[in-house]
Amino acid sequence: MAGNVIEFTDENFQAEISGSEQPVLVDFWAPWCGPCKMLTPVIEELADAYQGRAKIGKLNTDNNPNVASEHGISAIPTLMIFKGGELVERLTGVIPKDQLAASIDKFL
Repeated sequence: MAGNVIEFTDENFQAEISGSEQPVLVDFWAPWCGPCKMLTPVIEELADAYQGRAKIGKLNTDNNPNVASEHGISAIPTLMIFKGGELVERLTGVIPKDQLAASIDKFL
C-alpha cells in the first residue's frame, strides 16, 4: 500500500475499526478488478488529504475472505465508512473523489 493507505486484513480489521475514534473508510477490492484499479489513486489521494483526521485503507477480498463475507461483499469495489466501530455508509462502484470526500466529511 502506498503512503498513508492502511492495509486491512482479516487479522487487524476489527481492531482498526473498533479502536478508532476517527471515521474509517475501507475500500474492498481485488487485484483482478479493473474498476478497483481505477479507484486506487483516489484512495491514495484521500489517505494523504485526511491524514490525522480519518483512517483510509484497502482490504483485498481475495486474501481476506472472512471480513468480506462478514460484511456481505458481493460486488467490488465496495466502500464502507465506519464511525465508532459501526457501519455508517456503504457505497458500491467507482465513486468520484469529491463524493467520497463529502461522505467522509459527514462523519468528521
